[in-house]
Amino acid sequence: MTVKAIAATLLLASVSAAASADQRIATFDLGSLDTLDALGVREQVVGVPKASLHSYLDQYAADAYSDIGGLRSPEMEALQHADPTLILYTGRQAEWEAELGEIAPLLNTSLTGDDYLTAFDANVRELAGQVGEENNAEEALATLHTEIEQQKEALSDAPTTLVVTHNGGNLMLNQHPVVHDVLGIATLEMPESVTPEVRGERTFTPLSAEAIAEIAPEVVLVIDRSAAIGNEPANADQLRTLLAEAGAEPRLVMLTPALWYLSGGGLQSLALQIDEVTSALATQL
Repeated sequence: MTVKAIAATLLLASVSAAASADQRIATFDLGSLDTLDALGVREQVVGVPKASLHSYLDQYAADAYSDIGGLRSPEMEALQHADPTLILYTGRQAEWEAELGEIAPLLNTSLTGDDYLTAFDANVRELAGQVGEENNAEEALATLHTEIEQQKEALSDAPTTLVVTHNGGNLMLNQHPVVHDVLGIATLEMPESVTPEVRGERTFTPLSAEAIAEIAPEVVLVIDRSAAIGNEPANADQLRTLLAEAGAEPRLVMLTPALWYLSGGGLQSLALQIDEVTSALATQL
């Protein structure tokens, strides 16, 4: 986990000693909101991006919580009015880091690095430390890790699985860490016909129906970005037809869009994601 500068100059570590049950937290990171909720500190949350809340977090749509804007469009006035002592953010809000830091100390809760679960654990512990819930966090992590090991064992003979992101009618490769790193599902070799594309600072790997047929997965898990952000969702029947016409007939599973695109990285969401993958693949065993 990376700790960013407060107002571009101060480190959050310098204020960690002040962490207590008196924290007033505004969070743009729904995964962190999920973790705070699981730790039982709902009363310490003062602001959330209400338009992006997943259904299992809809209690935060109540008037008691300030609406601090969208994930890519923070409402600075509303945020300042919420009077937070700590603001949680991710790369989606990075361009507003300096402005956010003028309102309150910042903590970047993006999960970074090559080991997803290690970064996840560190993030949970950091959040727990901020609200004085270290013991509860350790118990929750122990329970989660036990579940992960059980599910990894259950999926040791899982079918070949491809994860894709749907966006505006297009499909892209998604090497999702929950599927491949946490649960240990093998990644599939890409054929020579599949080539990555660089767009700005990001790299995408488009997948045509023909490419998926060449990859020949037994299961395709679809993360629908379009549906998650309120655009036209993927049509599962049309996708199946398109794949069949290309010579591919995998089992197509539509994952819960907001869970996978917006609110991952929390104690509750990781458990829910594990359940979804296990349910999808266990039927093939």
